[in-house]
Amino acid sequence: MTTKTFEVPNIGCAGCVQAITNELSDLEGVASVSGDVSSRTMHVEYAPPATWEGIVDILSKIDYPPVAG
Repeated sequence: MTTKTFEVPNIGCAGCVQAITNELSDLEGVASVSGDVSSRTMHVEYAPPATWEGIVDILSKIDYPPVAG
C-alpha cells in the first residue's frame, strides 16, 4: 500500500474535498481518500492497479491538479 499526502491549491471548500474524494474513490486500488480544506492537502492510500500517475491524471481532468513535487 502506498500512502501519499499532497497539496492541491484549488481546494477552497469542503465541497472541493468531497469532489476529489468521490472521483479518486472510484479508482480501482484506492483504499482511502481524505482531505483538509485549511491546509489544502489531500491524503490517499492506494495499491495496484492504481498508480500515482493515474491519480494525477484524474485530478488534472477535474481541475484539481496537485502541486508538483
